[in-house]
Amino acid sequence: MSSDAPSLKQELYAKRETIHPRAVTGLFARLRVTAVLALLGLYYFIPWIQWDERQAILFDLPARKFYIFGLVLWPQDFIYLSGLLIVAALSLFFFTAVAGRLWCGYACPQTVWTEAFMWIERKIEGDRNQRIKLDKAPLRHKKIWTKVLKHSIWILFSLWTGYTFVGYFTPIIELGSKLLTMSTGPWETFWVFFYGFATYGNAGWMREQVCIYMCPYARFQSAMFDRNTLIISYDKERGEPRGHRKRKADPKALGLGSCIDCKLCVQVCPTGIDIRDGLQYQCIGCAACVDVCDQVMEKLDYPKGLVRYTTENAMEHGETKLIRPRVIFYALLLLVIAGLLVFGLVNRSPVGIDIIRDRNVLYRITDEGLVENIYNLKILNKQEHDHEYRVEVSGIDGLQLRLDKLAVVKAGQVAELSAGVLIDPVLMTKPSADISFTVTALEDESITSQSEARFIKPR
Repeated sequence: MSSDAPSLKQELYAKRETIHPRAVTGLFARLRVTAVLALLGLYYFIPWIQWDERQAILFDLPARKFYIFGLVLWPQDFIYLSGLLIVAALSLFFFTAVAGRLWCGYACPQTVWTEAFMWIERKIEGDRNQRIKLDKAPLRHKKIWTKVLKHSIWILFSLWTGYTFVGYFTPIIELGSKLLTMSTGPWETFWVFFYGFATYGNAGWMREQVCIYMCPYARFQSAMFDRNTLIISYDKERGEPRGHRKRKADPKALGLGSCIDCKLCVQVCPTGIDIRDGLQYQCIGCAACVDVCDQVMEKLDYPKGLVRYTTENAMEHGETKLIRPRVIFYALLLLVIAGLLVFGLVNRSPVGIDIIRDRNVLYRITDEGLVENIYNLKILNKQEHDHEYRVEVSGIDGLQLRLDKLAVVKAGQVAELSAGVLIDPVLMTKPSADISFTVTALEDESITSQSEARFIKPR
Protein backbone atom coordinates (compact mmCIF):
# COMPACT_ATOMS: atom_id res chain seq x y z
CA MET A 1 0.00 0.00 0.00
CA SER A 2 1.32 3.44 -0.88
CA SER A 3 2.47 5.58 2.01
CA ASP A 4 0.43 8.40 0.49
CA ALA A 5 -2.85 6.44 0.89
CA PRO A 6 -5.18 7.88 3.50
CA SER A 7 -5.42 5.80 6.71
CA LEU A 8 -8.89 4.67 7.65
CA LYS A 9 -9.51 4.66 11.39
CA GLN A 10 -12.76 3.99 13.17
CA GLU A 11 -13.26 4.34 16.87
CA LEU A 12 -14.89 1.30 18.44
CA TYR A 13 -16.08 3.25 21.48
CA ALA A 14 -17.58 6.72 21.55
CA LYS A 15 -15.67 9.16 23.68
CA ARG A 16 -17.54 10.11 26.81
CA GLU A 17 -19.03 13.56 26.76
CA THR A 18 -19.28 15.21 30.17
CA ILE A 19 -22.90 15.63 31.24
CA HIS A 20 -23.80 18.79 33.11
CA PRO A 21 -27.36 18.26 34.39
CA ARG A 22 -29.39 21.42 34.82
CA ALA A 23 -30.96 22.10 38.22
CA VAL A 24 -34.71 21.52 38.29
CA THR A 25 -37.53 22.14 40.73
CA GLY A 26 -40.90 20.49 41.06
CA LEU A 27 -42.76 17.68 42.79
CA PHE A 28 -40.41 14.86 41.82
CA ALA A 29 -37.34 16.99 42.51
CA ARG A 30 -38.67 17.60 46.04
CA LEU A 31 -39.30 13.87 46.49
CA ARG A 32 -35.77 13.13 45.33
CA VAL A 33 -34.27 15.67 47.74
CA THR A 34 -36.37 14.24 50.58
CA ALA A 35 -35.17 10.72 49.78
CA VAL A 36 -31.52 11.87 49.63
CA LEU A 37 -31.75 13.70 52.97
CA ALA A 38 -33.55 10.81 54.65
CA LEU A 39 -31.20 8.08 53.39
CA LEU A 40 -27.96 9.99 53.92
CA GLY A 41 -29.23 11.18 57.29
CA LEU A 42 -29.86 7.60 58.37
CA TYR A 43 -26.51 6.40 57.02
CA TYR A 44 -24.46 9.05 58.82
CA PHE A 45 -26.53 9.25 62.01
CA ILE A 46 -27.30 5.61 62.90
CA PRO A 47 -23.74 4.64 63.99
CA TRP A 48 -23.86 7.36 66.68
CA ILE A 49 -27.00 5.96 68.34
CA GLN A 50 -26.26 4.19 71.63
CA TRP A 51 -28.25 1.24 73.00
CA ASP A 52 -27.60 -0.37 76.41
CA GLU A 53 -24.15 1.24 76.67
CA ARG A 54 -23.10 0.05 73.22
CA GLN A 55 -23.57 1.11 69.61
CA ALA A 56 -27.14 0.40 68.48
CA ILE A 57 -26.14 -1.12 65.12
CA LEU A 58 -22.73 -2.75 65.10
CA PHE A 59 -21.37 -5.68 63.10
CA ASP A 60 -18.59 -6.90 65.40
CA LEU A 61 -16.78 -9.33 63.09
CA PRO A 62 -13.92 -10.33 65.46
CA ALA A 63 -16.43 -11.27 68.19
CA ARG A 64 -18.88 -12.69 65.61
CA LYS A 65 -21.70 -10.61 67.07
CA PHE A 66 -24.14 -8.53 65.04
CA TYR A 67 -26.01 -5.97 67.13
CA ILE A 68 -29.23 -4.50 65.78
CA PHE A 69 -30.66 -2.44 68.63
CA GLY A 70 -31.90 -5.03 71.17
CA LEU A 71 -31.25 -7.98 68.88
CA VAL A 72 -27.96 -9.88 68.89
CA LEU A 73 -27.31 -12.22 65.96
CA TRP A 74 -24.56 -14.81 65.59
CA PRO A 75 -23.05 -16.50 62.53
CA GLN A 76 -25.51 -19.35 63.06
CA ASP A 77 -28.32 -16.85 62.43
CA PHE A 78 -27.22 -16.07 58.86
CA ILE A 79 -30.44 -17.69 57.69
CA TYR A 80 -32.09 -14.38 58.63
CA LEU A 81 -29.65 -12.50 56.42
CA SER A 82 -30.65 -14.79 53.56
CA GLY A 83 -34.30 -14.01 54.30
CA LEU A 84 -33.56 -10.29 54.33
CA LEU A 85 -31.83 -10.50 50.93
CA ILE A 86 -34.79 -12.41 49.50
CA VAL A 87 -37.18 -9.75 50.83
CA ALA A 88 -35.01 -7.02 49.27
CA ALA A 89 -34.98 -8.80 45.89
CA LEU A 90 -38.75 -9.37 45.93
CA SER A 91 -39.32 -5.74 46.91
CA LEU A 92 -37.26 -4.68 43.89
CA PHE A 93 -39.30 -6.97 41.62
CA PHE A 94 -42.59 -5.73 43.10
CA PHE A 95 -41.89 -2.00 42.85
CA THR A 96 -40.34 -2.38 39.40
CA ALA A 97 -43.40 -4.23 38.10
CA VAL A 98 -45.66 -1.48 39.48
CA ALA A 99 -43.72 1.72 38.85
CA GLY A 100 -40.53 1.02 36.95
CA ARG A 101 -37.14 2.11 38.22
CA LEU A 102 -38.21 3.81 41.46
CA TRP A 103 -35.19 2.29 43.21
CA CYS A 104 -32.75 3.75 40.69
CA GLY A 105 -34.30 7.21 40.68
CA TYR A 106 -34.76 7.74 44.39
CA ALA A 107 -32.97 5.19 46.61
CA CYS A 108 -29.98 3.65 44.82
CA PRO A 109 -26.71 4.60 46.63
CA GLN A 110 -25.21 5.66 43.29
CA THR A 111 -28.10 8.09 42.74
CA VAL A 112 -28.16 9.33 46.33
CA TRP A 113 -24.43 10.13 46.55
CA THR A 114 -24.33 11.53 43.02
CA GLU A 115 -27.14 13.95 43.94
CA ALA A 116 -25.11 15.05 46.97
CA PHE A 117 -21.96 15.54 44.89
CA MET A 118 -23.85 17.48 42.20
CA TRP A 119 -25.36 19.76 44.87
CA ILE A 120 -21.83 20.58 46.09
CA GLU A 121 -20.75 21.14 42.48
CA ARG A 122 -23.61 23.55 41.80
CA LYS A 123 -22.90 25.54 44.96
CA ILE A 124 -19.26 26.03 43.94
CA GLU A 125 -19.30 26.16 40.12
CA GLY A 126 -22.86 27.31 39.42
CA ASP A 127 -25.61 25.78 37.30
CA ARG A 128 -25.28 24.03 33.95
CA ASN A 129 -24.26 26.93 31.68
CA GLN A 130 -21.74 28.24 34.20
CA ARG A 131 -20.15 24.81 34.57
CA ILE A 132 -19.91 24.33 30.81
CA LYS A 133 -18.32 27.77 30.46
CA LEU A 134 -15.88 27.01 33.27
CA ASP A 135 -14.82 23.69 31.70
CA LYS A 136 -14.14 25.41 28.38
CA ALA A 137 -12.22 28.29 29.98
CA PRO A 138 -8.39 28.26 29.93
CA LEU A 139 -6.62 26.97 33.01
CA ARG A 140 -6.24 30.18 34.97
CA HIS A 141 -6.16 31.07 38.66
CA LYS A 142 -9.93 31.26 39.14
CA LYS A 143 -10.58 27.93 37.42
CA ILE A 144 -7.80 26.18 39.36
CA TRP A 145 -9.07 27.57 42.67
CA THR A 146 -12.67 26.60 41.92
CA LYS A 147 -11.76 23.05 40.87
CA VAL A 148 -9.43 22.55 43.84
CA LEU A 149 -12.13 23.74 46.25
CA LYS A 150 -14.75 21.45 44.73
CA HIS A 151 -12.57 18.36 44.75
CA SER A 152 -11.29 19.10 48.25
CA ILE A 153 -14.85 19.15 49.59
CA TRP A 154 -15.66 16.01 47.59
CA ILE A 155 -12.64 14.21 49.05
CA LEU A 156 -13.47 15.27 52.63
CA PHE A 157 -17.08 14.16 52.16
CA SER A 158 -15.89 10.85 50.68
CA LEU A 159 -13.50 10.21 53.57
CA TRP A 160 -16.30 10.94 56.04
CA THR A 161 -18.40 8.41 54.14
CA GLY A 162 -15.62 5.82 54.42
CA TYR A 163 -15.19 6.59 58.12
CA THR A 164 -18.92 6.12 58.70
CA PHE A 165 -18.90 2.84 56.77
CA VAL A 166 -16.13 1.39 58.94
CA GLY A 167 -18.03 2.77 61.96
CA TYR A 168 -20.64 0.07 61.40
CA PHE A 169 -17.94 -2.58 62.05
CA THR A 170 -15.73 -0.82 64.62
CA PRO A 171 -17.47 1.33 67.28
CA ILE A 172 -17.49 4.72 65.63
CA ILE A 173 -16.39 6.69 68.71
CA GLU A 174 -13.51 4.28 69.26
CA LEU A 175 -12.65 4.50 65.56
CA GLY A 176 -12.56 8.29 65.76
CA SER A 177 -10.12 8.15 68.66
CA LYS A 178 -7.92 5.73 66.73
CA LEU A 179 -7.91 8.00 63.67
CA LEU A 180 -6.96 11.02 65.76
CA THR A 181 -4.03 9.14 67.28
CA MET A 182 -3.13 7.42 63.98
CA SER A 183 -3.51 4.00 65.62
CA THR A 184 -6.07 2.33 63.38
CA GLY A 185 -5.47 -1.23 62.26
CA PRO A 186 -4.51 -2.05 58.66
CA TRP A 187 -7.98 -3.25 57.67
CA GLU A 188 -9.73 -0.26 59.25
CA THR A 189 -7.37 2.12 57.44
CA PHE A 190 -7.77 0.23 54.17
CA TRP A 191 -11.60 0.30 54.22
CA VAL A 192 -11.84 3.96 55.22
CA PHE A 193 -9.74 4.97 52.23
CA PHE A 194 -11.11 2.31 49.86
CA TYR A 195 -14.76 3.17 50.53
CA GLY A 196 -13.94 6.88 50.41
CA PHE A 197 -12.12 6.42 47.09
CA ALA A 198 -15.05 4.41 45.69
CA THR A 199 -17.50 7.15 46.71
CA TYR A 200 -15.32 9.88 45.21
CA GLY A 201 -14.81 7.95 41.97
CA ASN A 202 -18.38 6.75 41.47
CA ALA A 203 -20.30 9.86 42.53
CA GLY A 204 -17.76 12.49 41.50
CA TRP A 205 -16.26 11.16 38.26
CA MET A 206 -18.10 8.16 36.82
CA ARG A 207 -21.68 9.13 37.68
CA GLU A 208 -23.96 8.06 34.84
CA GLN A 209 -21.38 5.58 33.53
CA VAL A 210 -22.05 3.39 36.58
CA CYS A 211 -25.75 3.30 35.69
CA ILE A 212 -25.23 2.81 31.96
CA TYR A 213 -22.29 0.41 31.79
CA MET A 214 -21.75 -1.19 35.21
CA CYS A 215 -25.19 -1.70 36.74
CA PRO A 216 -26.77 -5.02 35.66
CA TYR A 217 -30.25 -3.84 36.63
CA ALA A 218 -30.40 -1.61 33.55
CA ARG A 219 -29.98 -4.71 31.38
CA PHE A 220 -32.65 -6.96 32.84
CA GLN A 221 -35.26 -4.37 33.83
CA SER A 222 -37.26 -5.15 30.68
CA ALA A 223 -37.94 -8.64 32.04
CA MET A 224 -39.87 -7.04 34.91
CA PHE A 225 -41.73 -4.47 32.79
CA ASP A 226 -45.03 -5.06 31.02
CA ARG A 227 -47.57 -2.86 29.30
CA ASN A 228 -49.10 -1.88 32.65
CA THR A 229 -45.86 -0.77 34.33
CA LEU A 230 -45.66 2.94 35.13
CA ILE A 231 -42.78 4.43 33.17
CA ILE A 232 -41.74 7.94 32.17
CA SER A 233 -42.95 8.53 28.63
CA TYR A 234 -43.22 11.27 26.07
CA ASP A 235 -46.64 11.66 24.46
CA LYS A 236 -45.72 11.65 20.76
CA GLU A 237 -49.31 11.90 19.63
CA ARG A 238 -49.68 15.19 21.44
CA GLY A 239 -46.13 16.51 21.12
CA GLU A 240 -45.35 15.96 17.43
CA PRO A 241 -44.41 17.63 15.21
CA ARG A 242 -42.01 19.62 17.36
CA GLY A 243 -41.15 23.22 16.67
CA HIS A 244 -40.40 26.63 18.12
CA ARG A 245 -43.18 29.17 18.28
CA LYS A 246 -44.06 32.41 19.98
CA ARG A 247 -45.65 32.13 23.37
CA LYS A 248 -49.10 33.29 22.25
CA ALA A 249 -49.05 31.44 18.93
CA ASP A 250 -51.67 28.78 18.21
CA PRO A 251 -49.79 25.49 17.63
CA LYS A 252 -52.68 24.03 15.61
CA ALA A 253 -52.59 26.95 13.19
CA LEU A 254 -48.86 26.36 12.76
CA GLY A 255 -49.33 22.64 12.33
CA LEU A 256 -47.24 21.91 15.44
CA GLY A 257 -47.63 19.75 18.49
CA SER A 258 -47.15 20.80 22.11
CA CYS A 259 -43.38 20.14 22.16
CA ILE A 260 -41.48 23.37 21.49
CA ASP A 261 -38.16 21.47 21.14
CA CYS A 262 -36.54 23.45 23.96
CA LYS A 263 -34.43 20.40 24.87
CA LEU A 264 -34.72 21.17 28.57
CA CYS A 265 -35.73 17.56 29.17
CA VAL A 266 -32.32 16.54 27.82
CA GLN A 267 -30.47 19.19 29.82
CA VAL A 268 -31.89 18.05 33.18
CA CYS A 269 -31.35 14.33 32.53
CA PRO A 270 -28.52 12.93 34.70
CA THR A 271 -27.71 10.30 32.06
CA GLY A 272 -28.01 12.70 29.11
CA ILE A 273 -30.74 10.90 27.15
CA ASP A 274 -33.65 12.35 25.18
CA ILE A 275 -36.85 10.87 26.63
CA ARG A 276 -38.62 11.81 23.40
CA ASP A 277 -36.79 8.92 21.69
CA GLY A 278 -38.82 6.46 23.77
CA LEU A 279 -38.04 4.21 26.72
CA GLN A 280 -34.29 3.58 27.03
CA TYR A 281 -32.32 1.43 29.41
CA GLN A 282 -30.26 4.50 30.42
CA CYS A 283 -33.36 6.12 31.97
CA ILE A 284 -33.16 5.80 35.78
CA GLY A 285 -36.70 7.05 36.37
CA CYS A 286 -35.74 10.20 38.30
CA ALA A 287 -38.57 12.19 36.62
CA ALA A 288 -36.49 15.36 36.26
CA CYS A 289 -37.76 15.62 32.67
CA VAL A 290 -41.35 15.46 33.95
CA ASP A 291 -40.79 18.41 36.29
CA VAL A 292 -39.09 20.65 33.72
CA CYS A 293 -41.55 19.84 30.93
CA ASP A 294 -44.51 20.61 33.20
CA GLN A 295 -42.95 23.99 33.96
CA VAL A 296 -42.62 24.75 30.24
CA MET A 297 -46.21 23.67 29.56
CA GLU A 298 -47.42 25.86 32.42
CA LYS A 299 -45.62 28.91 30.99
CA LEU A 300 -47.18 28.31 27.59
CA ASP A 301 -50.60 27.72 29.17
CA TYR A 302 -50.65 24.18 27.72
CA PRO A 303 -51.94 21.16 29.66
CA LYS A 304 -49.26 19.44 31.72
CA GLY A 305 -48.26 15.84 31.16
CA LEU A 306 -46.51 15.95 27.79
CA VAL A 307 -43.83 13.94 29.60
CA ARG A 308 -45.33 11.97 32.47
CA TYR A 309 -45.54 8.76 34.44
CA THR A 310 -47.85 6.51 32.44
CA THR A 311 -48.12 3.04 30.92
CA GLU A 312 -47.88 1.69 27.41
CA ASN A 313 -51.55 0.78 27.50
CA ALA A 314 -52.52 4.30 28.57
CA MET A 315 -50.38 5.82 25.80
CA GLU A 316 -52.35 3.75 23.31
CA HIS A 317 -55.66 4.77 24.91
CA GLY A 318 -56.08 1.39 26.56
CA GLU A 319 -56.90 0.45 30.12
CA THR A 320 -54.14 0.35 32.74
CA LYS A 321 -54.31 -2.53 35.23
CA LEU A 322 -52.04 -1.79 38.16
CA ILE A 323 -53.41 -4.81 40.08
CA ARG A 324 -52.61 -7.85 37.94
CA PRO A 325 -51.39 -11.45 38.48
CA ARG A 326 -47.68 -10.57 38.44
CA VAL A 327 -48.09 -7.82 41.03
CA ILE A 328 -50.36 -9.97 43.22
CA PHE A 329 -47.85 -12.84 43.10
CA TYR A 330 -44.92 -10.59 44.08
CA ALA A 331 -46.96 -8.95 46.86
CA LEU A 332 -48.16 -12.25 48.37
CA LEU A 333 -44.71 -13.83 48.18
CA LEU A 334 -43.18 -10.72 49.73
CA LEU A 335 -45.70 -10.68 52.59
CA VAL A 336 -45.26 -14.39 53.30
CA ILE A 337 -41.46 -14.32 53.38
CA ALA A 338 -41.34 -11.05 55.35
CA GLY A 339 -43.87 -12.49 57.80
CA LEU A 340 -41.85 -15.67 58.24
CA LEU A 341 -38.68 -13.62 58.76
CA VAL A 342 -40.30 -11.48 61.46
CA PHE A 343 -41.90 -14.55 63.08
CA GLY A 344 -38.53 -16.32 63.13
CA LEU A 345 -36.79 -13.34 64.72
CA VAL A 346 -39.48 -12.84 67.35
CA ASN A 347 -39.54 -16.54 68.27
CA ARG A 348 -35.81 -17.08 67.92
CA SER A 349 -34.46 -19.21 70.75
CA PRO A 350 -31.58 -17.63 72.72
CA VAL A 351 -29.90 -21.05 72.93
CA GLY A 352 -29.16 -23.54 70.19
CA ILE A 353 -28.30 -27.22 70.34
CA ASP A 354 -26.83 -29.43 67.65
CA ILE A 355 -26.62 -33.22 68.06
CA ILE A 356 -24.05 -35.37 66.24
CA ARG A 357 -23.84 -39.11 66.76
CA ASP A 358 -20.47 -40.67 67.52
CA ARG A 359 -19.70 -42.30 64.17
CA ASN A 360 -17.01 -44.61 65.51
CA VAL A 361 -19.58 -47.01 66.97
CA LEU A 362 -23.36 -47.25 66.65
CA TYR A 363 -23.84 -48.55 70.18
CA ARG A 364 -22.09 -50.45 72.92
CA ILE A 365 -23.14 -52.80 75.72
CA THR A 366 -22.07 -51.73 79.22
CA ASP A 367 -20.97 -54.06 82.01
CA GLU A 368 -24.47 -53.68 83.50
CA GLY A 369 -26.03 -54.98 80.29
CA LEU A 370 -27.37 -51.59 79.21
CA VAL A 371 -27.27 -50.28 75.64
CA GLU A 372 -25.42 -47.00 75.29
CA ASN A 373 -25.30 -44.54 72.38
CA ILE A 374 -22.73 -41.74 72.40
CA TYR A 375 -23.61 -38.24 71.12
CA ASN A 376 -21.62 -35.04 70.73
CA LEU A 377 -23.66 -32.04 71.88
CA LYS A 378 -22.87 -28.53 70.70
CA ILE A 379 -24.66 -25.90 72.80
CA LEU A 380 -24.65 -22.28 71.58
CA ASN A 381 -25.35 -19.47 74.02
CA LYS A 382 -26.79 -16.65 71.90
CA GLN A 383 -27.10 -14.19 74.79
CA GLU A 384 -24.66 -11.60 76.09
CA HIS A 385 -24.04 -13.24 79.47
CA ASP A 386 -22.93 -16.69 80.60
CA HIS A 387 -25.39 -19.50 81.34
CA GLU A 388 -25.36 -22.92 82.95
CA TYR A 389 -27.73 -25.32 81.23
CA ARG A 390 -29.55 -28.44 82.32
CA VAL A 391 -29.52 -31.19 79.68
CA GLU A 392 -32.37 -33.70 79.58
CA VAL A 393 -33.24 -36.56 77.25
CA SER A 394 -36.71 -37.95 76.51
CA GLY A 395 -38.58 -40.04 73.96
CA ILE A 396 -38.34 -43.53 75.51
CA ASP A 397 -39.30 -44.50 79.05
CA GLY A 398 -36.29 -45.52 81.12
CA LEU A 399 -33.64 -43.45 79.32
CA GLN A 400 -30.60 -42.45 81.36
CA LEU A 401 -28.23 -39.59 80.55
CA ARG A 402 -24.51 -39.48 81.33
CA LEU A 403 -22.55 -36.25 80.77
CA ASP A 404 -18.78 -35.87 80.97
CA LYS A 405 -18.99 -32.30 82.39
CA LEU A 406 -21.38 -29.50 83.30
CA ALA A 407 -23.01 -27.53 80.46
CA VAL A 408 -21.57 -24.09 81.28
CA VAL A 409 -21.48 -21.87 78.19
CA LYS A 410 -20.03 -18.38 77.99
CA ALA A 411 -21.80 -15.57 76.17
CA GLY A 412 -21.73 -16.09 72.43
CA GLN A 413 -19.69 -19.27 72.74
CA VAL A 414 -20.25 -22.90 71.78
CA ALA A 415 -19.65 -25.64 74.35
CA GLU A 416 -19.06 -29.19 73.19
CA LEU A 417 -20.15 -32.05 75.46
CA SER A 418 -19.99 -35.78 75.12
CA ALA A 419 -23.24 -37.39 76.28
CA GLY A 420 -24.01 -41.04 76.75
CA VAL A 421 -27.63 -42.20 76.59
CA LEU A 422 -28.33 -45.59 78.19
CA ILE A 423 -31.36 -47.88 78.39
CA ASP A 424 -32.22 -51.40 79.37
CA PRO A 425 -32.77 -53.18 76.01
CA VAL A 426 -35.88 -54.86 77.47
CA LEU A 427 -37.59 -51.44 77.54
CA MET A 428 -37.16 -50.96 73.77
CA THR A 429 -39.59 -52.77 71.48
CA LYS A 430 -37.94 -51.58 68.25
CA PRO A 431 -34.32 -51.65 67.08
CA SER A 432 -34.29 -47.83 66.83
CA ALA A 433 -36.33 -44.90 68.08
CA ASP A 434 -36.38 -41.09 68.02
CA ILE A 435 -35.23 -39.29 71.16
CA SER A 436 -35.08 -35.60 72.10
CA PHE A 437 -32.37 -33.60 73.85
CA THR A 438 -33.53 -30.50 75.73
CA VAL A 439 -31.28 -27.80 77.16
CA THR A 440 -32.68 -25.32 79.68
CA ALA A 441 -30.95 -22.41 81.42
CA LEU A 442 -30.89 -22.90 85.20
CA GLU A 443 -31.33 -19.16 85.82
CA ASP A 444 -34.31 -18.80 83.46
CA GLU A 445 -36.55 -21.75 82.56
CA SER A 446 -37.91 -19.86 79.53
CA ILE A 447 -34.52 -20.12 77.83
CA THR A 448 -34.73 -23.58 76.29
CA SER A 449 -34.18 -25.45 73.05
CA GLN A 450 -34.76 -28.96 71.76
CA SER A 451 -33.16 -31.14 69.10
CA GLU A 452 -33.96 -34.63 67.78
CA ALA A 453 -31.63 -37.63 67.53
CA ARG A 454 -31.83 -41.36 66.80
CA PHE A 455 -31.18 -44.12 69.37
CA ILE A 456 -30.10 -47.56 68.13
CA LYS A 457 -29.92 -50.94 69.93
CA PRO A 458 -28.78 -54.38 68.79
CA ARG A 459 -31.29 -56.30 66.67
